[in-house]
Amino acid sequence: MNLEIALTEINEIIAGHQEWLLIHQSGKSFALQNEEIEITIEREKIILGFLDDKGFQLWRVAAYKFEKGTLTLNVTRNFGRETERIKFVPRISSADLSAEIELARLEKANQIALLIIAENPQSKIMRVALNKENGRFAEIVFEQKTKKQIAVLTDVSESVTTEMILTAAIFWSLKLEIRKKNSISIVWILAERKVYKNLRKLHALLKENWKSKIIVKEILRKNAENKIVAKRNLEIRDLWREKPPKISLPELIESSRTASEIIKLAPDKIDVIFSKHGETVRFCGLPFARIRRIGTTEKCWFGIERTRGILNEETRQEFFDLFDDLQTYRRFDSPNKRHDFYRLAPEAWLEAILRRDINLLDRNLVLSPIHQQFRTGGEKIDLLTLRKDGRLIVVEIKTQPDPAMIFQAADYWRKIELQRRKGNLQKAKIFGDLEISDKPTLIFLVAPTLSFHHQTEFFANTIAPEIEFYQFNLNENWRENTKVMKVLKVKE
Repeated sequence: MNLEIALTEINEIIAGHQEWLLIHQSGKSFALQNEEIEITIEREKIILGFLDDKGFQLWRVAAYKFEKGTLTLNVTRNFGRETERIKFVPRISSADLSAEIELARLEKANQIALLIIAENPQSKIMRVALNKENGRFAEIVFEQKTKKQIAVLTDVSESVTTEMILTAAIFWSLKLEIRKKNSISIVWILAERKVYKNLRKLHALLKENWKSKIIVKEILRKNAENKIVAKRNLEIRDLWREKPPKISLPELIESSRTASEIIKLAPDKIDVIFSKHGETVRFCGLPFARIRRIGTTEKCWFGIERTRGILNEETRQEFFDLFDDLQTYRRFDSPNKRHDFYRLAPEAWLEAILRRDINLLDRNLVLSPIHQQFRTGGEKIDLLTLRKDGRLIVVEIKTQPDPAMIFQAADYWRKIELQRRKGNLQKAKIFGDLEISDKPTLIFLVAPTLSFHHQTEFFANTIAPEIEFYQFNLNENWRENTKVMKVLKVKE
């Protein structure tokens, strides 16, 4: 790839449209103006830079393709350990986009149905549809030669987490099993390699009876030949043979000059989250400024969600106007509780409160002295704490009912437990010199009382007994004064 030619071509494509929709491989999208996308050459590499809700992102462009109006970039960073496929699509009307997406998902569902029949001769397809809730899953039912029916669930949106997939499969299994006619007791989940690998590990955390009802299989694509592959179920003990990802902690936990000045405006409300690529400054958990350090210079963007600007002398007053609005509306007694600044990122708000004083949750907890969200393999954990007896605690926070909460927490538990068993958490001294106990990690589920999903206990009871859950019911007015109303052990 000729770097100069590629740079010119990509920049010309980006300049050809005022507004683009950036679509991540996960399916998450973000609207950008063309001037908010940077394509440069640094150290003989093409670098893509853009600002999204996670802050300023930098990726190396490994390959690109412009086809049917869509610019697709294969990008990498962190010495190749992170890879992504990013698409830039010119913005079109939401109605046209929705219709196009539905057709594409149905086409994919029918292709998978054909693959099922090819892999299961003398079977016939009984049903192919998208799920009614959000249209992200294909629901396929086929009948074997023996007249036994099997249900198949697969993500056709490429935007659903493994936890949501497993949650949907269990929900669907319950409905199918109680049908009066043609009840179905087996649900397959079909997934492509990367998702399959993660699903297989999450599946290992289920109780044995659920492992027999929910079967995870891989759609293997090789040399233009597709096939469905099933491997033996993993046991929990198999998970500890995996090589854990490197613990990623910033080398220096020290606020930049710009961040320090911003914090002084409201030190009891503002905190900073550190990452490899800079700092995110939050007001009661809501990101409103992002700072990137390049050598000795600092570049600061400010704004909420898609409204952003670079902080300089000309925009200084706009920044202070934003800060004044945050002080007015992002507070428990906001004069307008419909205002975006009050409604946005409620989980981050609660997380920021607990991060500032973890003893509000339990007087025996010690928060990691690393003042950032602990990361393992690129994943984010709300809070990782240590009980004074040395027991590790994963804290999963919600402010809205979420049926996938249990599986999100269980997957985090798996990743932390792997690091604990390998001794990496102790070596990294994420709790300073405090000793981490040689006992399994616990899970604390934290939410306002009415914000726990009504099936929380049911889903907890699909998980293997090795994993302990505790439910912390908070008061509904937690923004004003956070209190634990009740603590329950969740499981039979």
